[in-house]
Amino acid sequence: MAKKGKRLLEASKIYDKETLYSTTEALELVTKMASAKFDETVEAAIRLGVNPKHADQQIRGAVVLPHGTGKSVKVLVFAKGEKAKEAEEAGAEYVGAEDLVNKIQQGWLDFDVVVATPDMMGVVGKLGRILGPKGLMPNPKTGTVTMDVAKAVKDIKAGKIEYRVDKAGIIHAPIGKVSFGVEKLRDNFNALLDALIKAKPASAKGQYLKSIALSSTMGPGVKVNTQKAAIFDKE
Repeated sequence: MAKKGKRLLEASKIYDKETLYSTTEALELVTKMASAKFDETVEAAIRLGVNPKHADQQIRGAVVLPHGTGKSVKVLVFAKGEKAKEAEEAGAEYVGAEDLVNKIQQGWLDFDVVVATPDMMGVVGKLGRILGPKGLMPNPKTGTVTMDVAKAVKDIKAGKIEYRVDKAGIIHAPIGKVSFGVEKLRDNFNALLDALIKAKPASAKGQYLKSIALSSTMGPGVKVNTQKAAIFDKE
């Protein structure tokens, strides 16, 4: 805790936690304050004016970040026959059917994303209690239940991320690594924001983008001016 406390103290000298910065200013501060010995992930926390208790306001989806996430992702695909072959050719690390179900039930979880063809969902359903709590269950809304497994795998490898509003109405999503630099991080952030704005439910009333904060793994949250961000400010 002492180390993090010292970091936050140093950070507080170069930014003001109450100021609303432009996206570019915020990212400049986030990258400047990242002082860990590893390449920190930059995360966006976006609070939306929705009530997740209402089914039609449970914002969930996926977006391909133009510059990827900086993280290599292991993809597991449930498919048979020709579709299994397509998944393998697209670069999926693991492809199978019932054999993978048994393996996962025995505790194997060495993968980051799960894709399935619709006909395999009956089989995958047996893993709901294991995959569900870890956010790994395939879902049509995020494009992970699909007949086009090759495209799904390629998109994930290219930097596709899933987003889902939590109980407090907040989306937490990675937008890259500190080493990407401000421009690439801004492109990725704008792609995420664009997807969220397009996903605004008709029933959401009042201000939709309530607040935005950007931070690195070990750094403090820097507040972003939501009105400027919504028009994808380039300042």
